[in-house]
This record gives sequence, structure tokens and C-alpha cells, in this order.
Amino acid sequence: MQCPECGSQHIRKNGHRGDKQNYLCASCGRQFIDRYDSHGYSDDVKRLCIRMYVNGMGFRGMSRVTGIAHTTLINWVKQVGACLPDAYDPEEIPQVGELDELETFVGRKQNKVWIWTAVDHFRAGILGWVIGDHSAETFKILWLMIEFWRCYFWISDGNPVYPKFIPDGDQIVSKTYMTRVEGENTRLRHYLARLHRKTLCYSKSLEMLKHSVRLLIHYLKFGDVPVPA
Repeated sequence: MQCPECGSQHIRKNGHRGDKQNYLCASCGRQFIDRYDSHGYSDDVKRLCIRMYVNGMGFRGMSRVTGIAHTTLINWVKQVGACLPDAYDPEEIPQVGELDELETFVGRKQNKVWIWTAVDHFRAGILGWVIGDHSAETFKILWLMIEFWRCYFWISDGNPVYPKFIPDGDQIVSKTYMTRVEGENTRLRHYLARLHRKTLCYSKSLEMLKHSVRLLIHYLKFGDVPVPA
């Protein structure tokens, strides 16, 4: 027997979970049992849980309501998020684009990250995004995805990063005309519990934050969610 977390074979017995023997890895501290029963949840149950998640519920709250282990719910979101694209091609190339950043954190409040978003000024929906620090290196990843739009104008705030990429004369610095992108960022905060300004829910890994954003963007675009296998 080996630890499912680190692969160590330095394992010892550590009580029982119900009628099953519980084990403890002496190397990494992971607790586990030798076999897990498959509950065989239906697609309808899985879809309902994923819809609850993208409508503002945290994993612990969902677990209390449904009786499904929060780790199972997390795995479902990971499975779905890993299969979704980071962005969808615009139905029409935007003539005017908007850019903004949404601040959050991962693991602890001191570990700040930003979700950089790009939208069409005239149409709903996030067309491009990237998660990282507040530097030009992070925004460069997003810019490489959206510069082919060749927008007549880019509307943004006064972040000094933007002029490093946007051609002279093509940028409008004005919070007044950023209603679309700020509205989309507000929707991210509204629909994902981990992005609420005052909440006990928060992202413990960058990977999970990315899965969550992919899933929500898909839901807002298509009105439904994929079902995990």
C-alpha cells in the first residue's frame, strides 16, 4: 500500500471511518482509506450541483444542502473546468474594447492576484482573461490573445501597464466609459463565492480559481453547465 498523495509506503493504521480502516501517511500526513465506494450520482444531480456552484454557493454550503462530500464537489468542478477553453472567439470582432483588472487572493489575503479581463464595449460577455500579478508580464499574455482584434479604441483606467502595449492614440483612459467591463467583473464577484468581497470562501490554489472562472464564463455564455464524467 502507498500514499495516494506522495506515493510513500511508510503507512500506519489510524482508526476507522465507519466500518473501513483509516490510514495515515507518516511522510506527508495524508489520511486515506484503502477503498472508496462509488455513489454513482446521476447526471441531473451533478448538473444541479455545478449550477449551484456558479450561482454563488461555496463547496461547504453545497455539501450541507446536498449531503455530498465537499471533496466530491471540488473534483467535479476540476473535471469540468479542465475541459473548458480559457476564452471563446468573438462572434464579431470588437470595434471598441475595454480592459480592466479584478483583485482577489489565493491561499491568504497577502497573496494577491489579479484577473485581467477584456470585453467588447458593445456586447456582453468576457472575451479574454488571464490571472497573475499586476505586472506587464501578466497582461502581455492577455494582449497576445486580443491584439488581433485591431480595435479602433481601447478603453481602460490609468494603469501604466496598458500604454506599453496599446498603440499611441488608440487608448481612452476613462472610468466613465468602462461600464461594460466593470459590469462583467461585478458579475464574476456576484456568481462565484470565492470572489465575494466579504466571504469565508476563498481560492486555495490558482488552478482552482482558473477552473472556476472558465466554468462561470461558460455558464454565462451558454446558460448551462457541462456534466462531469
